[in-house]
Amino acid sequence: MSSPHDKAWSDFWAQNTKSGQDGGCLPAKYQGIDAAQRAAWHGFAKDLPRKSALLDVATGDGRVMRWILQKRSDVKPVGVDMAPELPAPPKGARVRSGVPMEELPFPDAKFDAVTSQFGFEYGDLEAAASEIARVLKPEGIVGLITHRIDGPILAHNAARREQIGWAIDEQTLIEVAKGNLKLRASGLQTVSTKIMNAPAIGAQQFGRGSAAWEIAEAVKQTLSLGARDHPANVARLLDTIRDRAQNEIGRINSLEAACKQTADADGFESAVLAGGLTQVSAEPMVDNVSNQPFADFRVLRKTTGN
Repeated sequence: MSSPHDKAWSDFWAQNTKSGQDGGCLPAKYQGIDAAQRAAWHGFAKDLPRKSALLDVATGDGRVMRWILQKRSDVKPVGVDMAPELPAPPKGARVRSGVPMEELPFPDAKFDAVTSQFGFEYGDLEAAASEIARVLKPEGIVGLITHRIDGPILAHNAARREQIGWAIDEQTLIEVAKGNLKLRASGLQTVSTKIMNAPAIGAQQFGRGSAAWEIAEAVKQTLSLGARDHPANVARLLDTIRDRAQNEIGRINSLEAACKQTADADGFESAVLAGGLTQVSAEPMVDNVSNQPFADFRVLRKTTGN
């Protein structure tokens, strides 16, 4: 049975794929972040041994594998992710869903390289490092792009969490909308003033296009367009809006917890060392728009003697 955390990420990847996005949970104004990530993985791929077996941990939509294959079509990548449902992998790659990074289903010393982008830091660091060290060949290399607690990605998502809280908890829009549905039994078809005004208020406080505006507008449209539909059907749509909002909050909470793991630099290095990996380098990553680092690119190798 999947956990709420896993369901949140499955829901995220499903929506992300359908919308055709390539930036995941990146803020729209930082379009250069995606290009910087792609360039980093192109550089990493350049020095891999020929026909390398590569494992991508917490693969998500497989973008790391796709970027590496763009430079090295000879590489044989497989991606694993804890989410029970994943998008289709890029051509030339394979994926396995429902796989925790702390319990990799592969034999010892199978892979020449292991990668992870915004994934490794979501797990138990020591346990995940131990499994990666086990499946990595003695001369293998690990490349990680990890979140920063002071970066724009967390700031963007924390703002969305506040906006969702405004619509779902503070304004209780789902409960108000369901109250409107009950009034329909007495013949009242009007949408309440609170529901009608919520999108404009959300846009005024947080901006048009914010999560506050999105949810308020979705609730308003659900009631308005569902005026002649059966109330049970409309209620199910309202539940879907609430469930997706709660899933996003769960995803953002897990993002924040991951950032806290990387913010503790000494703790991070100690944990991976205890698991059998040594951090060789950690370089801040910036895009071509802002000088503010959005992530760190880390290179690790098996600790001597492992």
